[in-house]
Amino acid sequence: MNPRRHPVCKLAITLVVIVTVLGLGIWEQRRPQAAAQTLQADENLKWFRGNMHTHSLWSDGDDYLESIALWYREHHYDFLVFTDHNVLADKERWIDVEKSKGQHRAFDKLKQKFPDDWIEQRTKTDDATKQDRLETRLKTFREVADRFNDPGRFLLIQGEEVSDAFGKFPIHMNTSNVREVLVPRHGSSVFETIQNNTDGLIAQRERTGQPMIIHLNHPNFGFGVTAEDLMRVRGESFFEVYNGHPGVNNSGNGEHASTERIWDIINSFRLSELKLPPLFGLGTDDGHAYHNIPSRASEPGRGWVMVLAESLSPEHLIAALEAGRFYASSGVMLDHISSSPQELKVVVRADADTKYAIEFVGTRRGFDTKSEPVLDKDGKEIRATRRYSDEIGKVFARIEGSTATYRLTGDELYVRARVTSSKKHPNPSEMGEFERAWTQPLLGAAATVE
Repeated sequence: MNPRRHPVCKLAITLVVIVTVLGLGIWEQRRPQAAAQTLQADENLKWFRGNMHTHSLWSDGDDYLESIALWYREHHYDFLVFTDHNVLADKERWIDVEKSKGQHRAFDKLKQKFPDDWIEQRTKTDDATKQDRLETRLKTFREVADRFNDPGRFLLIQGEEVSDAFGKFPIHMNTSNVREVLVPRHGSSVFETIQNNTDGLIAQRERTGQPMIIHLNHPNFGFGVTAEDLMRVRGESFFEVYNGHPGVNNSGNGEHASTERIWDIINSFRLSELKLPPLFGLGTDDGHAYHNIPSRASEPGRGWVMVLAESLSPEHLIAALEAGRFYASSGVMLDHISSSPQELKVVVRADADTKYAIEFVGTRRGFDTKSEPVLDKDGKEIRATRRYSDEIGKVFARIEGSTATYRLTGDELYVRARVTSSKKHPNPSEMGEFERAWTQPLLGAAATVE
């Protein structure tokens, strides 16, 4: 029997399509826009520092969940999302200490940091060598969260890096506050792969009623994702404008646009021709290596988000992120961001003897939409974000100092602020990197969003 021809199956397929479309509509309606607002701590709101991209021995990181949680708590983070590849830390799992990525170094540190009866270990005989091997049980997320979560002070959140691909192009997306593993859904193109995984997260959120979000990771990792792929995705609110892994090419190269350039291209078209909500930019670590800091490995402490929320809970953090009440940072801290239909103002939490340049970046209505493909040395088109006019992502103003205001003229699609410090990043993902911060795009009067 061909199931597509069976009337009951046809009805079921139709219902699935209807539910998916309705669910996506509900999602779009829920998503707030980058509205005029003042981002400043007060008696009702507080800044919370967090990292939303973290790996452990549950996948390809080299340390234990509890040791990683301790590092972030000791380095003054408020929340941390564990995002191992295609797995949740929710089952019993034992590992060979000698064969684990961190090997005995991670285990010895674990015993030093947790000297009580926290650690479980056993000796198991290897069938091939007949030698005894030391094994330890990896703690689950729930066990570690129960030990570390401290209301109002520190919060661990369960997530996953959904590691998918289309052909040779890696497509990785992080979920935050998921309840179940999101199995990679694949697709017939890069765009469709991103959309299918986004739809999977939306379906889980609608079915469980649990607040959760998904974001696109490091678009320039393997140069897998272009601006043209991502700009059309519906229900996807976030991507990593800064990722601390040294191998993800934040700055692009001669053939591939930087992540900031990709961001501006996406929002220029989303807020004009595509009539979609803006894409927000995150800063993350993508930490894998925890034993030789600083080095040129993928380490913690390079990038983060500062979220202005009512309380330190997954629900309030996600609500604040969806409302654009946050900024991304690789070192620069902000005291105040105020936006209105008339202006965008940024106040830096300035360090002594440090200089700051505040740039207001955006695109105006009626920008040149034409583009050209990127060609290799032989004149053959390569798969990369196309080349667009400098009217996209134009620097409207640049102010030296710790406070700056940009007054909108009325023809902006959006405007965002980038703050660059004179201070070099102490442990950069790219050589010569300065500490920075990025605000979210403020929609101008010329933006059109359905």
